[in-house]
Amino acid sequence: MKLKLALIAAALSAASATTAFAQTKWDLPAAYPASNFHTENLSQFAADVDKATGGKLKITVHANASLFKANEIKRAVQGGQAQLGEILLVNFENENPIYGVDGLPFLASSYPAAHKLADAQKPALDKLLGTQGMKLLYTVAWPPQGIYVNKEITAVADMKGLKWRAYSPATSKIAELVGAQPVTVQAAELSQALATGVVNSYMSSGSTGYDTKTYESIKYWYDVQAWLPKNAVIVNKKSFDALDSATQAAVIKAAADAEVRGWKVSEEKNEFYKKALTEKGMKIMTPSAKLVADLRQVGGIMKADWTKRAGSDGEALLAAYDKSSAAAPAKK
Repeated sequence: MKLKLALIAAALSAASATTAFAQTKWDLPAAYPASNFHTENLSQFAADVDKATGGKLKITVHANASLFKANEIKRAVQGGQAQLGEILLVNFENENPIYGVDGLPFLASSYPAAHKLADAQKPALDKLLGTQGMKLLYTVAWPPQGIYVNKEITAVADMKGLKWRAYSPATSKIAELVGAQPVTVQAAELSQALATGVVNSYMSSGSTGYDTKTYESIKYWYDVQAWLPKNAVIVNKKSFDALDSATQAAVIKAAADAEVRGWKVSEEKNEFYKKALTEKGMKIMTPSAKLVADLRQVGGIMKADWTKRAGSDGEALLAAYDKSSAAAPAKK
């Protein structure tokens, strides 16, 4: 009897070991709070993969820069410290201009236009990530970017001397062009930077203002709709290639679903955030014609500089975007 029990126990142990070996676990670092719509989308993506693979692939989402800081996530995925991760593409423009095209002011300032730009950018993005040992799974845009500021402004001249939160090369360049003082602050550190006066202005979406309780420190948000930067979910190519074909297909399908869902939620949330900020006491301001004209001039300077740096890949990207826009003009 004891021998029989021992054999049964050994068999169960072996089965358990086989199951554990068959299960693959991935870490997915993200820079934003668990309550942010991007992070909620990541959690749904992970749940969809879990379900589609019968638990064979488990993805753990690490929100709010708890595993890696925002600017460390790409390198972590590239080096295999994390199997996949979510990054803000514009953060890496200094590495390659292709990453920063959706941070050019007024190049694509509506959801339809941002969709067209994403489609035009994708081939170059796939190629670039591929050379770095990674693969693009999906992208989702943030709502249109506005200006959070501690005073009323009617022109770019009014922005001179502001302590401006910079989180990407593009936002640093804007500070330089308008005469503001750029201070590098990532999303997870923004609340404290505002509360302590390290910064008193920045450009971002209603989502960031709501998540970071910017309304406690700043009372004006100018709805300039300058651009819609994208988050991208990227995967280490060796990790992806190590999956069996059925699991790979499940990941690709879940990613495609997450992209459609994410863009839809982003657009829906845009109005929600503006209403929520108003309820918290923030004044949602319509920018003056002068402010818009000044900012478009800034955007023109930045586009010319970007085009020069991006070379032939950049020219092809913009040509594809212009062709797409001309075929079916984007409407706000």
